[in-house]
Amino acid sequence: MSVLLASEAYFGVQLYVLSHQQKEIKEDYSEINNIMHGLFSADQWKDEVAGIIKHQVRHFTMTRKQKRQLQLEVEEIILALIKKAEALVDKPTKTVSGKLKKFAIKTFVNTDKIKAQVPDFARTVIAKVDDPANKKKMSSMAMGKFQQIQKTGYIDSTSAVNTTLNRTMYKKYHVSSRDEFNQKVISSLAKIKTVTYNYCFGMLGCIAVVLAMWWIFRKRGDLHATLFVMSLLFAFILLAVGLTASMIEVDARIRSLDFVLLGEHVVFKNQVLFFQSKSILDVVKILISQAGIDSILVGALILIFSILFPIMKLSSTGIHLLGKKSIAENKFIKYFAFQSGKWSMADVIVIAIMMTYIGLNGLLENQLSSLNIKSDFLTIITTNNTALQPGFIIFISFVLYGLILSTILKYITPYDSH
Repeated sequence: MSVLLASEAYFGVQLYVLSHQQKEIKEDYSEINNIMHGLFSADQWKDEVAGIIKHQVRHFTMTRKQKRQLQLEVEEIILALIKKAEALVDKPTKTVSGKLKKFAIKTFVNTDKIKAQVPDFARTVIAKVDDPANKKKMSSMAMGKFQQIQKTGYIDSTSAVNTTLNRTMYKKYHVSSRDEFNQKVISSLAKIKTVTYNYCFGMLGCIAVVLAMWWIFRKRGDLHATLFVMSLLFAFILLAVGLTASMIEVDARIRSLDFVLLGEHVVFKNQVLFFQSKSILDVVKILISQAGIDSILVGALILIFSILFPIMKLSSTGIHLLGKKSIAENKFIKYFAFQSGKWSMADVIVIAIMMTYIGLNGLLENQLSSLNIKSDFLTIITTNNTALQPGFIIFISFVLYGLILSTILKYITPYDSH
């Protein structure tokens, strides 16, 4: 029993540590991938639009039809410039220098020949525009103008906050980019989940062995006291882990949002809409810390009837079995040992959490399904990762185990249990 108890305690401590580690990692993941830092972030849109503009300018190509249309327009512009130059030359002038310039131009410049070369000029202009080197220069010019436009106080301040957050998270997880961060976090969470459930099942296995020992030694009255005290220690471990480990996790996100902008796909992935992971103690702390009297009252009721009552019940059963008759027959001790179960809300908490999970899961599924869109220009895929956690399994195991111990006590107590 001592070896089993030590194993139970070890599994419980590891489950508690991993549960909080998982919660911290998921909170960091949801912070980095929060929709406010992605789809609703001006900084992210700046990067997406800048990439599209740069790609569109550098990789811009014209069809033959577009080139013919552009050539006609360029020819019209050049011809208009020539006509304007002719009008300036034909303008009357009274100065000697003006008359000499006009005579020289009329004598040496043949405008008809220039007009005949206009199509060649237009083709040369188009060829220059379509040259990769010139495209690169135009891309730099366009990006320069874009950088001037997007530099506003709001975007700059938001960018500074996001940069600081990313730098802190990357340093914490020893990565250098968002993709590397996401890959490392997802891999770590998968390993933690597997190990956490192994420890959870290990704890349940120890409890199963304890109950089996009760069946094996059910007729050994001399061992009942020792078995019961050891069994109470197992119950305390279950209660401690069940109260402190995460019980329910609410996780709603947009898995993928893909739409077409300026002929190119803009994709946002794993945009976290909401994430919360809470244990029973977390819920009690949150309720008691609220300003409203109703929240404080609810938190106090959960604390008294779901935490303190089970502790008092377990302690009283041990005192009743091992204490002297005067102590064992004490009304307070007997009440908590045999009659406080009807006031304990531990089983109510289990049902409440189960109903909360069912209700939240159904609500999120319904709301997120309405966001799913699939078309040629816009695709949205949502996902609901709401789930019960190992803490819930441990707590419900404590409730059932406690009921079994109460039944056992009624059969092995040397005193009146009524």
